Amino acid sequence: MISNLGIGTGRRKTAVARVYLREGSGKILVNGLELDKYFPIAETAGNVRQPLVVTANENKFDIVINVCGGGPNGQAGACKHGIARALSQVDPASSISLHRNGMLTRDPRMVERKKYGQRGARRRFQFSKR
Repeated sequence: MISNLGIGTGRRKTAVARVYLREGSGKILVNGLELDKYFPIAETAGNVRQPLVVTANENKFDIVINVCGGGPNGQAGACKHGIARALSQVDPASSISLHRNGMLTRDPRMVERKKYGQRGARRRFQFSKR
């Protein structure tokens, strides 16, 4: 039985990530794959690792993440938010540095819904005078 030190839920756009922090050597699994295989773009993978870098916990914990919904950038943001929440649960002193770097606040930007009688959220159909 593997015990979880901290659990965090991260959200970004329509993506939701459940993050489990365990004692280990710094291995990160996302949906059963290693981080670099799940997020092949280095910038996105670095975005996920950011809370660990800020708190200097890169090789202290193994992290298991289940993420669903959204696209790659939304999922990476959700993972980052979840890791930050789980780290602040394990070590409350690190939550100050995480909060200062804006990792504990949920990014509220979402796609605006399409309105009826319009082509998109704000785009109207072409107006014909005659």
